[in-house]
Amino acid sequence: MRSSPVAILHWPEPAAHPPVFPVFLPFSGCPVRCVFCAQDVQTGCAPRGVDDALAEAGRLLHERAGRMRPAPELAFYGGTFTALPSGAFAACLGFARTARQEGRISGLRCSTRPDSLPPDRLEALREVGCGCVELGVQSFADSALRESRRGYDGRTAREACVVLRAAGLRPGVQLMPGMPGSSPEQFLEDVRLALELGAVCLRFYPCLVLEGTELAALWRAGRYQPWTLEAVLDALAEGFGLAQRAGVPVIRMGLAPEAGLSGSVLSGPHHPALGARVQARCLVRQVANALAQARAEGRLGATEPVGLVLPRRLQGMYRGHAGELVPHWAGLGITREHVRFHDERREIRLVRLAGASLDGAATPHEGF
Repeated sequence: MRSSPVAILHWPEPAAHPPVFPVFLPFSGCPVRCVFCAQDVQTGCAPRGVDDALAEAGRLLHERAGRMRPAPELAFYGGTFTALPSGAFAACLGFARTARQEGRISGLRCSTRPDSLPPDRLEALREVGCGCVELGVQSFADSALRESRRGYDGRTAREACVVLRAAGLRPGVQLMPGMPGSSPEQFLEDVRLALELGAVCLRFYPCLVLEGTELAALWRAGRYQPWTLEAVLDALAEGFGLAQRAGVPVIRMGLAPEAGLSGSVLSGPHHPALGARVQARCLVRQVANALAQARAEGRLGATEPVGLVLPRRLQGMYRGHAGELVPHWAGLGITREHVRFHDERREIRLVRLAGASLDGAATPHEGF
């Protein structure tokens, strides 16, 4: 007897996009130094001149093309790209234009501050083929921006998204849960605002206390306490779910594991598998919500047993990091014996088990 689905969910596949080739310009063009900022540690790249950065990028792109690798998207990260000195800005765009004409890159993106969007520079970016401009918003909340000394307010951050879209560019939004003056509730409001304002991608960078920053001094003085890892996992799982329902990818969660980063983290929610743990927690929440709704609507009895059929690619996500989510599933009444995997890419099924076995088309559970 085949089991009867009581709810069907869909877990999107990762968005297809070309590889990104980053060129880091730490602190370049930045008008202020924010309390949490240590871009050299965060990017694994020491401050350097634009000419040196472009020379290295040219050499690496040439080697990449020689190996017949796919043309990547060139990305200028670190610093405030649209506030670079005019000569440096022109050199970067000239480099991008030539590399694109020669087929060594497929496109261009950059990151900048919401208060550094001169119309002439936005036009120059559009003309050279820049698609996405990632805004280091961090938060739309005035209190958080003020305490972190970002130098702009929430209105400026909101208007920046509108300005980019009007200039024919696609805004990405970078958010920093846990920054001074923020709260989990405010972070989720930041995510909602970013989505409403047309963000085409999001990044979540939980605030860490890094050696050499003003935040480190505040932390040592007891004037700042970072969020716990558990609080960040919960908040990011909610934020990831909001973005997922809106069809907007979260392209990064947590800082990349650059050499020297771990040794510079004094405190804060740092974990090498942060993104995977967030997505796994989000999956549990979505299934729990669907299960509660099915019971509330009478499609499933209050104590009726239920099984779960997942795409095989989510097998590791079901267990969670080091198996941490198995008890959470058991708390929903979904034990290991009631989980199966299939080869479809997206569909998640909650199935009725009373008087039936799991879907005959599903394969036996694996890895438990």
